[in-house]
Amino acid sequence: MTRTSRPVTLSGHPLCTFAPGVAAALDAGKAVVALESTIITHGMPYPANVETARAVEADVRAEGAVPATIAVFEGRIHVGLTDAQMDWLGQASGVLKLSRADLAHAVAAGLPGSTTVAATMIAAHLAGIAVFATGGIGGVHRHAENTFDISADLQELAMTPVTVVCAGAKAILDLPKTFEMLETLGVPVIGYGCDHLPAFWSRDSAIASPIRLDHPRQIADMLRTRQALGLKGGALVCNPVPAENEIAAPDIARLVGQALADAEAAGVSAKAVTPYLLGRMLDLTEGRSLATNIALIRNNARLAARLALELAQR
Repeated sequence: MTRTSRPVTLSGHPLCTFAPGVAAALDAGKAVVALESTIITHGMPYPANVETARAVEADVRAEGAVPATIAVFEGRIHVGLTDAQMDWLGQASGVLKLSRADLAHAVAAGLPGSTTVAATMIAAHLAGIAVFATGGIGGVHRHAENTFDISADLQELAMTPVTVVCAGAKAILDLPKTFEMLETLGVPVIGYGCDHLPAFWSRDSAIASPIRLDHPRQIADMLRTRQALGLKGGALVCNPVPAENEIAAPDIARLVGQALADAEAAGVSAKAVTPYLLGRMLDLTEGRSLATNIALIRNNARLAARLALELAQR
């Protein structure tokens, strides 16, 4: 893999390598938005994955903030990727899907890895980035009472002070249990402009928003108040997919049920479940889920940039 620019390493972060634009923005106290790399390696097929990653970065820039896509290469956490790194990730095979449990292993062993929500939050906090945009968070999987399959994203939100902007939890999960667990963990869940939390591809999960806020400034004020109160951990902002890109909840429920049955029949488990189900949904929706996924990720990036600007300006 080749690099197209010389990275900059900031003092005080010996395991992080910063792209020059990200380093300059952080040093100047400007708005920066962290972005995950799992959507490149495990979330979408090539070339849509790289095209989407670049479009998301462009959306952040268009709002006046600086994007920082995060991944692990050659024993370092890279905060901001070069074009060559992004292209390589988009086509490489065998790239590790990193969460809290295996992030240190990948860095220590010099293995390439893409970052999930949990790992991106850890890296963003190390880098001094307070806002992170993703598509949907992981959570409590269906039948977790038997499998104990619960994403590390939820615990990370309870521990790491990074605000995550998403379109809710992925619709393939047990959404009521996921949000119940977030409440137990003390994670504030904000419905952005909505009385009911979104459900990833759908705008309405029928689960009431614990907190409704309608402007990034309100969210920024709440985050500052949490900090002043000494409350630990992050916050979750749930931003509904644009109405014109939504897939109706009844349709999603039927298709997710079929995808889950297919995964069980194929013996798919653990970290392989989510990529398998997203791929199966792509087939079952004849590509529509991918278009919706792209739309919601870009929508979240724009909101995250506006929130980062509010935090930086005030």
